[in-house]
Amino acid sequence: MPDRLERRVGRRARVTRWCGVLSMLVVACGHAQREVPAPRPQPAAVPDGVYLVIRSDDGGMSHAVNMAIKRLLETGLPVSVSVMFPCPWYQEIVDILREHPAASVGVHLTLSSEWRHYRWGPVIGREAAPSLVDKDGYFFPSSEDLYRNKPDLGQVERELRAQIERALATGLHIDYLDYHMGTATGDPDFRAIVERLGSEYHLGLMGYNGDDRFNPQYDAEPAAKLDSLLAAVGRLEPGYHVLVTHLGIDTPELAALVDMNAAQPLENMSRHRQGELDAVTSDAFRQAVVSHGITLITYRQLLGMVSSTGPSSPRR
Repeated sequence: MPDRLERRVGRRARVTRWCGVLSMLVVACGHAQREVPAPRPQPAAVPDGVYLVIRSDDGGMSHAVNMAIKRLLETGLPVSVSVMFPCPWYQEIVDILREHPAASVGVHLTLSSEWRHYRWGPVIGREAAPSLVDKDGYFFPSSEDLYRNKPDLGQVERELRAQIERALATGLHIDYLDYHMGTATGDPDFRAIVERLGSEYHLGLMGYNGDDRFNPQYDAEPAAKLDSLLAAVGRLEPGYHVLVTHLGIDTPELAALVDMNAAQPLENMSRHRQGELDAVTSDAFRQAVVSHGITLITYRQLLGMVSSTGPSSPRR
């Protein structure tokens, strides 16, 4: 479910890195989301070159999503994968990532569950987090629904900590945290918890390292996603950029999912995810990266570059 923060980021205002102000729209796993306060970025020197991170969200959400991420990893491109550890299919994406140790792995901190008839809930269990779940014991469909329920901050912290601990227990090298649907940073108290956990576990925080996120291809029609992506790549200026993607294989099961979060859900979501996969794995995209002199890196590499040139958020 495309990260609406991270999805609508394509409509963001330009980042002014030197003054440390990052305005963006939170995309979280594929849903239209209101504008929310962005994570507080650290001042970071703008590099001379153009560096691009390809980030694939929603790892572990479903088999169809995992197979799409696998296909992207098999291209050999540097890839960063954000995994939803409360989801039923997370163990499959963990096995896939073990075969691709060069990939950078992040915890896609998850406090919402937006697909009708396909739900998930807290890693710590619904009984341990009653303020985080709806009447059926699942995460709420949207950030707003959760905030209105006035969740207990102690339960929020325990749940986010449990997701990080589950990630670390897999033995994968975990590099960063980011935020499904922006929920974990859309509230100032939640954001303070995320910052504290990032520091405690020495993990990078997406959006805190001068990284400029964008995903104009998300709203484009499936057949137009490649053109939208190529146009955006051609406009990149020197700096660190993160292309947020939401990939999937167009299967009947994925096509059956209905988004309960968005006021106007993206129709044919499964086809849209297939379109993103086709665009980012295309020869045309790879050629555009080369022709524009763009260097592809993982988020792990970005964190290393930022820490060697100036202040950054804590990193693993």
